[in-house]
Amino acid sequence: MSDWLGIVWLVVLLAGNAFFVAAEFAVISARRSQIEPLAEQGKASAKTALWAMEHATLMLATTQLGITVCSLLILNVSEPAIHHLLEGPLHLTGLPEEAVGTAGFVITLVLVSFLHVVLGEMVPKNISFSVPDRAVLLLATPLVGVARVFRFVIVALNATANGVLRLFRVEPKSEAASAFTLDEVSTIVEQSQREGMLSDTTGTLTAAFEFTSKRVDEVALPLDGLVSLPAGATPADVERAVAKHGFSRYVLPDDEGLPAGYVHLKDVIDLDDDEFDDPIPAKRIRQLPSLYEKTDLEDALAAMRKSGAHLARAFSESGRTTGVLFLEDIIEELVGEVEDATRR
Repeated sequence: MSDWLGIVWLVVLLAGNAFFVAAEFAVISARRSQIEPLAEQGKASAKTALWAMEHATLMLATTQLGITVCSLLILNVSEPAIHHLLEGPLHLTGLPEEAVGTAGFVITLVLVSFLHVVLGEMVPKNISFSVPDRAVLLLATPLVGVARVFRFVIVALNATANGVLRLFRVEPKSEAASAFTLDEVSTIVEQSQREGMLSDTTGTLTAAFEFTSKRVDEVALPLDGLVSLPAGATPADVERAVAKHGFSRYVLPDDEGLPAGYVHLKDVIDLDDDEFDDPIPAKRIRQLPSLYEKTDLEDALAAMRKSGAHLARAFSESGRTTGVLFLEDIIEELVGEVEDATRR
């Protein structure tokens, strides 16, 4: 093989090494949330990229095989060619023959190592880190093609690696983690705020994270703090309560004075004038769903939305009524103060 052909092979092998390094980091670094919408739109490269991300260990086996082969061949192919090209200039220095050979080998080793590390490793790695989504769309298709051509070798390598992992009681995963726990998301948001990439001037994001850790008993209004109507209340009583307090919903107690239901202003406003001094009709009184006081607030919100109720009875482990939970108070935990339209 001629010296210049060896240089050509050096360039080809460096390019191959760079491709496998870039593809490896692209598959690991790309965000699934950015690729999935493109795949749903029918983009072929996105579908292939998504498949590669879902089979990350196979892709890593492919890239490691490619990197290893390229790395082993680079010095073997390029060293004789570069060494021979350096012999002429080195002989002109007057160095002994043995020194020329040693100097040529050392210079070749340093030069090839530099090119390998910088052009074959660091540059492609940094490109994939900087634009992972674009990189995976570009590189996933040829990488999957290589994996299919050498599928028997790659499957064998991957199976061997997984077997070694299981010997150490580590369960291998095929896909890089694309979901995050609540604490991880909270940390991401905090970091984004520190870097100036995200603003939470209203505190809504912080409230959302705190919301997930709260329970019914932390938000429910205790019985002694309720503004309620007496048993046998009339529509006229509702009107007077609205005029005095401004609330649109009022709890109605049972014979024992415990919350039994509630009424909204609009439930009685359409009654005839001759019905305003009679007790509120039973069919106009809304039921209070019951929620255990240790229920997570997000589960309580889901239950109240499902039932369509704006108020719920909170009860303790013994079954004792401990308070009333208002949908408005739950929402305020997320978005801040919410004013009742009729509140004074």
